[in-house]
Amino acid sequence: MKPPHVLLSRIALSCLAVLGCSAVQAADVTITADRLLDVRSGRMVQNPEILVRDGRVLSIRQAGTAPAAEGATRIALPGMTLVPGLIDMHVHLDADPTYGGYSNLEYNDRFWSALAVAHAGKTLDAGFTTVRNVGASDWNDVGLGQAIAAGKVRGPRIIPGAWSFGPTGSHCDSTYFPPSMEEKNPYTADGPDEVRKSVRALRKYGAQVIKVCATGGVFSRNTEPGQQQMSYAELRAAVEEASQWGLRVAAHAHGAAGIKDAIRAGVTTIEHASLIDDEGIALAKKHGAWLSMDIYNGDYTAAEGKKNGVLEDNLRKDREVTEIQRQNFKKAHAAGVKMVFGTDAGVHPHGGNGKQFAIMVKYGMSPLQAIQAATVNAAEALGSKDVGIVEAGRYADMVAVRGDPLANVQLLEAPAVVIQGGTVVKGSAP
Repeated sequence: MKPPHVLLSRIALSCLAVLGCSAVQAADVTITADRLLDVRSGRMVQNPEILVRDGRVLSIRQAGTAPAAEGATRIALPGMTLVPGLIDMHVHLDADPTYGGYSNLEYNDRFWSALAVAHAGKTLDAGFTTVRNVGASDWNDVGLGQAIAAGKVRGPRIIPGAWSFGPTGSHCDSTYFPPSMEEKNPYTADGPDEVRKSVRALRKYGAQVIKVCATGGVFSRNTEPGQQQMSYAELRAAVEEASQWGLRVAAHAHGAAGIKDAIRAGVTTIEHASLIDDEGIALAKKHGAWLSMDIYNGDYTAAEGKKNGVLEDNLRKDREVTEIQRQNFKKAHAAGVKMVFGTDAGVHPHGGNGKQFAIMVKYGMSPLQAIQAATVNAAEALGSKDVGIVEAGRYADMVAVRGDPLANVQLLEAPAVVIQGGTVVKGSAP
């Protein structure tokens, strides 16, 4: 067993040397800092001392009020503020935005599986200790999540969606090829019965959330973001079947009509929600649907998309949607619609997820509300009591920043220290 007082830098080096840091996790861990953000109340808890056992928070008290836990490894973070490990509700870990248009055809299918491993590490280093991967090819997110859980590779906790799907020719179908190539999404579903079968098959092989495409999208061909592409009956079938298996449904939905039918059908989260109208905002409030609006990535696509090979038609759609989506984000938030943090990482580079916080603040949120979207709100939308809050019983996932993120939310773009399950996975002594 390690001695009870070990410098953070030594722990960090151990984590880099021994993948998974199992030797550190075997003992109790005590974490101290100057402040801990209580994301429920917005209150800063001064001088917290957090005791961790088996990767979960055992207790929180004020440092110095009782003797230190005997034999516990100590992680001391003077001058720092702790925030719960961040949650990105919309990522694509096997996607890389530097390959746009047809440039990805230069590579073997397994190329993307390999890239996903590197992307997972970058995401974890950015402070995102949990992600929901809503759409991946070839079961990449399911396998990656299993490898991370087994301690074989570094990365966030993954809630995998596996293949996202919709009807023939929809945004979630394969839309870049001529008929002679017979390319299609293997889970494409036309009609409620096919939808149910796809939900069952995806769950069978590891999907923990179901992602459907209710409308057209920006980065597909021959679809427009405003087009509704799944009927209410199809959306309702997805929700009913998923609910039967204990799963929630996320709906890619840019267009107003598709958003409204998805909400009426009982979808938990509306992804993008770019063209939501006043009726859609009212429905979201009435039904308690969450909006996951990726309002940062348009900046990246505008700056880098053409160089990356993104086709002009896709750039055109991105230009048309970006500012409208941001204004609708502001309107929906002002109306009191529930919001979660989702960036569509993979459309922008992985590891830059935290850049969205400042955009959320620019378009109407307080820093606390933006942080809540990526912590307590996201956990609630997931139906999880394991993540999102630093409290007894939940995973000891935290990020530490030098300063006050409520005064400067951009501190969360590059956390100084990342802790996952009570283990330092990124950082050094202050």
